[in-house]
Amino acid sequence: MTRLFSCPHTLAAALVAGSVMSAPAGAQTLAPISVTATRTELPPFDVPASVDVIDGERLRSDGRAQVNLSESLALVPGLLARDRQNQAQDLQLSVRGFGARSTFGVRGVRLYVDGIPATMPDGQGQLSHIDLASVGRIEVLRGPFSALYGNSSGGVMQVFTEEGQGSPVVSSSAATGSDGLRRFDIKASGATGALGYVLSAGRLSTDGYRAHSAAEREGSNLRLDWALDGDRKLTLLANTVSVDAQDPLGLSRAQFDAAPRSADASATTFNTRKTVRQSQLGAVYEQRVDTDHQWRLMVYGGERSTTQFQAIPTGVQANPLHPGGVIGLARDYGGLDLRWTSRTQLAQRPLEIVGGLAYDAMKETRRGWQNFQGAELGVQGALRREEDNRVTSLDPYVQATWKPAPHWTVNAGVRHSLVRFSSADRYIVGTNRDDSGSVRYSATLPAAGITYAPSAQWRVYAAAGRGFETPTFNELAYRPSGTGLNFALRPSRSDNLEAGLKWRSVAGAMPRIESTLAVFHTATRDEIVTQSNVGGRSTFQNAGATRRRGLELAGSIAPARHWLAQLSYTLLDARYRDGFACVGNVVLCPAALVPAGNRIPGTARTALAAEIGWRPPTGWRAGVDARYLGSVAVNDVNSDAAASFVTLGAHVGYVAEINRWTLSAAARLDNLTNRRYAGSVIVNEGNGRYFEPAAGRNHVLSVSASYRF
Repeated sequence: MTRLFSCPHTLAAALVAGSVMSAPAGAQTLAPISVTATRTELPPFDVPASVDVIDGERLRSDGRAQVNLSESLALVPGLLARDRQNQAQDLQLSVRGFGARSTFGVRGVRLYVDGIPATMPDGQGQLSHIDLASVGRIEVLRGPFSALYGNSSGGVMQVFTEEGQGSPVVSSSAATGSDGLRRFDIKASGATGALGYVLSAGRLSTDGYRAHSAAEREGSNLRLDWALDGDRKLTLLANTVSVDAQDPLGLSRAQFDAAPRSADASATTFNTRKTVRQSQLGAVYEQRVDTDHQWRLMVYGGERSTTQFQAIPTGVQANPLHPGGVIGLARDYGGLDLRWTSRTQLAQRPLEIVGGLAYDAMKETRRGWQNFQGAELGVQGALRREEDNRVTSLDPYVQATWKPAPHWTVNAGVRHSLVRFSSADRYIVGTNRDDSGSVRYSATLPAAGITYAPSAQWRVYAAAGRGFETPTFNELAYRPSGTGLNFALRPSRSDNLEAGLKWRSVAGAMPRIESTLAVFHTATRDEIVTQSNVGGRSTFQNAGATRRRGLELAGSIAPARHWLAQLSYTLLDARYRDGFACVGNVVLCPAALVPAGNRIPGTARTALAAEIGWRPPTGWRAGVDARYLGSVAVNDVNSDAAASFVTLGAHVGYVAEINRWTLSAAARLDNLTNRRYAGSVIVNEGNGRYFEPAAGRNHVLSVSASYRF
């Protein structure tokens, strides 16, 4: 590890961490909070893992546009959330390099909203239905204990909406900004008797920074909490989202250098675009049997339809086996999680045990059509693919927390995942044969950690775990030759190690300081990688071994009342340990071989974020922030990379309380130096259009008002 930690950036960050420490991102005070990373409520300081908590107010403060979560996650070390400036594709999210290869949706990171999976049982997730106006907090878990969440859990992000409490409050906010940004939302919350409620709805539209990137999004979210009596609670959840977005596609190196605000000509020729409609319901019932035992049942169901028009040339679709240039997905999904918690003793020391069973299922009708009719392009044409797909997962799990001595805590758990895929082909025409089939994957996933607390200010921990990641339906969608799903793909399997330190200043002391340090090592075999990307079809294969190792530092300091400074630093070395063959065009793989030692594309070796802000509850507020991201390889052969960059931002605002009203206004400027850089990359894009440009200098003006009855 000597070479890894000899980087001068690491030395600088370590020096800063000596005096700056990590608090929950965006926190203004060190108010007590608990996290559920190990399914038992513990302060983040006592969890034997890297876990960060982002308060919901951070998402809505400092003049943020509230378009994407990427605006608020930069201070979480190990997490890379990249804004694609493309609402037709979901946020690009990765944790310690897991999920970096995803070209759409979130992959390799498990997502939950109020305990309901936003990751389907095949491992593909999406964030479009998260209502930022009603988020109460976000928890981000990294490291070995992520494996206890099952398939595709290189990291875990859990979003929790606010719980309605107190007298009724009605609030609304609006924003306008660069590139035709317009956002409006309204929210009502409070409690009446035993019922707490939060209802919010909003609409967002933008002309887009780039040509052919306009988008509209509407959504709503409802949460109802009933305290049925002192021992029982019922929570009902419902949300909807509707997205209509143009897709400007990526740009080649030449296009990016010459005209970063442009769209590729094929985007306008075929009118590339995407529509999404989703509705979801869920319920959580909790009952305390006695002081030491309780159980919890979560059930949910939803439907999601997606239509995407791609820029695939008509000539390519002449092949009778080609699935066409329009994708239509209709998905019904649902599941449950039944959990029992028991508090007892082992060797006369406290022991808490959590056992449960999770079941998730998704039914998908996948269709493909030509993207032309005669000479007219960008319209739905003849049917070229139709199949009914199904994936289920069944996961029993058990976890335990034991305190064998006053200063020691042991956490351990195991989960067994069984994932089944099946496909029924409904398009059997001419040479396009019946490609029905099925496959199943399974894995037993243990994790364990130990924490030592030498004093109230220090925690030392170490953890180990084993994870796995199945192919998604999108990765199974095409075989290297012929038609049908690629059932030859195997899941990747990872061994994870982590050790860390956590420190905080004495309670009540000024300045208030917290800091964390974590080092990690992950070895993966059978990594799922791109095999070919030709004619709009991406096929995947299993490579050999990969390695991800690194260091994460985070810190916060509140030197005086209302002041908060924060810093996070990530060093990640993610590489292929084995070479592997690749096929297809010369753009992706000119030598037909990816050599050992290459960087895993989509990952940055270094990331640094810093913020300082003055945030009194009323009156003037202001702050500045800075971001640095190292270069990012765009493909497996590492033939090109998005350059490193530094961006600066600043905001100012004012908050006033007048009787029952709370009024606020804010102005924000981002990318103050108008730096030209790639906000994200499309890994292994078959046409060499890897780059998705970030916005230049841009502004947001926002206002909000709330009235408490």
